[in-house]
Amino acid sequence: MSWIMAVERPDTPDASVLRRDYYDEVASRWYGRPATSEEIERGLTDDGADRLRSPTGDFVVGRYEGRPAACGGVLLCAEAPVIDGTAPATAELTRVYVRPFARGTGGGGALLMALEDAARRLGARRVALDTRHDLVEARGLYAKHGYREVAPYSAGPYSERWFAKEL
Repeated sequence: MSWIMAVERPDTPDASVLRRDYYDEVASRWYGRPATSEEIERGLTDDGADRLRSPTGDFVVGRYEGRPAACGGVLLCAEAPVIDGTAPATAELTRVYVRPFARGTGGGGALLMALEDAARRLGARRVALDTRHDLVEARGLYAKHGYREVAPYSAGPYSERWFAKEL
């Protein structure tokens, strides 16, 4: 079966449902129990998704077998990790998510490629991201696709591991 990745506004119906599913999963894992509707809404409120469109970013929706199954955002950032003594234009990946039914089908890699392409179109020469210790599958996906761990470049309660990749 095949994946189709497309840049969409983060407020389209499919993108909105995927963003909600993303927050449901990461909040549930954080709390160690199913997240409540209120907790998911808090995650979605003022989450910066409005910046995930040109010229500051993009949002990608992936469809597997015609069904919305993955999403991710790319955002040009001012602060970026220095790699090999340089700090080229950097885009940060955010809200990278593949629905459980579509995991193991190549969607994560296809999504990363689409996000990297979006970052290049925005003028970035590097992508970076932060994630949590408990998101083991995500960390494995990044490592598999050439991302390497870098020194912390952001702070926050959910920033525990940092990765970057030259484009």
